[in-house]
Amino acid sequence: MLNLRYRTFWIAASAVLVLTVVWGSLQTAFGGPSIQGFDKVQHFSTYMFLATWFTGIFQRPHWWRIVLGLLGLGLAMEIGQYVMQSGRMGDPFDMAANTAGVAAGVTLALLLTGGWAQKIETWLRP
Repeated sequence: MLNLRYRTFWIAASAVLVLTVVWGSLQTAFGGPSIQGFDKVQHFSTYMFLATWFTGIFQRPHWWRIVLGLLGLGLAMEIGQYVMQSGRMGDPFDMAANTAGVAAGVTLALLLTGGWAQKIETWLRP
């Protein structure tokens, strides 16, 4: 992890983000009809956001761990949906959208946003 002044906050916020994704991926209470293919946009944007988030708080040499972790999370959520068989279903195209989102997030970090948390903390320092 980067040397961050508000480390506890960043860790707590990260845990909340991951738990929210887990809940959103496995809950069945809010399912319903949606525009065909829109769920792929949701998968892509969620995993792009997560990749951008984690590349902002971890050092670049550790980004490969972020990629593996997020891909593992996406795969676990798809398997979980398949196993639950409660209206949610695992979909390989969802995993493809997750993977594309992670790739886009890491690319964005390489080009622009990597280490963003340190920049924010610099702006916050009195």
